[in-house]
Amino acid sequence: MSDPEKLRPQQDSNNRSGTRTPEAVSTPVPTKEVTKDTQTPSSSSESEEEHKVTLDDSEDPQNCSTFRKWVVVFIISSCALCVTCASSAASFTETGVAAEFGVSHDVTILAISLFVEGMGLGPLLAGPLSEVYGRNAVYRVSFVLLFAFSFAVAFAPNVAVYLVFRFLCGFCGSTFLSVAGGTVSDLFDNDHVGNPMAIYTISPFIGPVAGPLISGFINQNLDWRWTYYILIMWTFAQTVALFLLVPETFVPVILSRKAARMRKQTGNDAWWAPLDRANKHLGQAILVSCYKPFQLMLYDQMALLLNLWTSLILSILYLAFQAFPIIFTLGHGFNTQQTGMSFLGIGLGMILALGTQGYWNGIMRRETKKAEKQGIHDAPPEVRLYMGEVGGILVPLGLLILAVLTPYPIPWPLPIVLGSVIFGAGIYFCFTSTFTYLVVAYRPIAASAMASNSAMRSTRRGPLRPVHPKRRSRLHPLQQLVLREAAQHRPAP
Repeated sequence: MSDPEKLRPQQDSNNRSGTRTPEAVSTPVPTKEVTKDTQTPSSSSESEEEHKVTLDDSEDPQNCSTFRKWVVVFIISSCALCVTCASSAASFTETGVAAEFGVSHDVTILAISLFVEGMGLGPLLAGPLSEVYGRNAVYRVSFVLLFAFSFAVAFAPNVAVYLVFRFLCGFCGSTFLSVAGGTVSDLFDNDHVGNPMAIYTISPFIGPVAGPLISGFINQNLDWRWTYYILIMWTFAQTVALFLLVPETFVPVILSRKAARMRKQTGNDAWWAPLDRANKHLGQAILVSCYKPFQLMLYDQMALLLNLWTSLILSILYLAFQAFPIIFTLGHGFNTQQTGMSFLGIGLGMILALGTQGYWNGIMRRETKKAEKQGIHDAPPEVRLYMGEVGGILVPLGLLILAVLTPYPIPWPLPIVLGSVIFGAGIYFCFTSTFTYLVVAYRPIAASAMASNSAMRSTRRGPLRPVHPKRRSRLHPLQQLVLREAAQHRPAP
């Protein structure tokens, strides 16, 4: 069995990508140092080194302009927002789908579960493939397929087609829940990764909150299919932006493409990049890459614990999508639009928590200075988990307030303003700390680390049976059970 400590790459002050053990990474990461000609007699090994391509400063993604970096961050974040919004938007289409296809509510609620299950399985393939073919290729293929499959959902002739293509949409769209974290780590070094990672982190969690809000307004006034028509338009706009504005950022793939250009321009087949040597047997390289997320989950206790913790929190969030309509529609007499707006408290909490990012960046700078005094280039990655310690307290606290204040006749603003806002802030702190830790601690294999987290989060959420209206009488005990689970996981960070 592999040593768990060997799976976590150690940061090297001379290499922004860090060093990696052969157990953890099968593809070597090239350095950015320019290869110098030597005066010794030529030999086979020296000839190979002379023809090894290196990264020029102008080709380094981290040397792009700040404006261009942030354009890329906002595009991939909005793609994550689009996908996660699509996952929860189905919550208000269930009545229309059930009426048109003549099926029960228990069948239509599978539209969310299957989508999320697809989101869990997709990263296990997309994350590792991005480390073989590059981020851009995976982005473009996934969103083109998502765009095509969204048509099948919107124009589904029966419930079987509707549910199958909901799963496929989740599978294809899941790319941005794993690979996008790798893109952020490609563009920013450890000292500057905090703010862009915060923007990326909040996007896939604003999405599930925005989905019911948008879907509620649409289904109050239009046919249920219009929810998916709107999502098709949004997906098309994101696909165009990906093709036009997002460059390749993964250094090994950039070097591999440069080597191919050099061979073509010079006619000399001796030019090579490390990724070319690693991918001589492409099928084996893909299998090894796809094994990385499982390797992290099986042998690295830190990654496993954080994955379990965040999967519990995501499960609670998606349970809220089923519980809130019951609480506020049956308990407080809300209509569809008003019920959708009840999720604003969670979103507001996330946005307020985002406003504290400067404080956490200050803590990171302080810890980095302490490390530099000890001769260490970067602060330990675990410093990123300070934020998660606060989130671990706020999540069960918010759930406690919701459990106490949601029953009628307590006025509805109290659970939304107090419980939902605190719960939303806790979610932001938990996931931002976890995502930032994963891309910093496992930087060379950041996409695979994020894939392992996304897979466990979504596959654990997918099989959960949503709350059915007939079980409303047991909703309050359910809230207490969820609260206890969240409190028990509080020490995780």
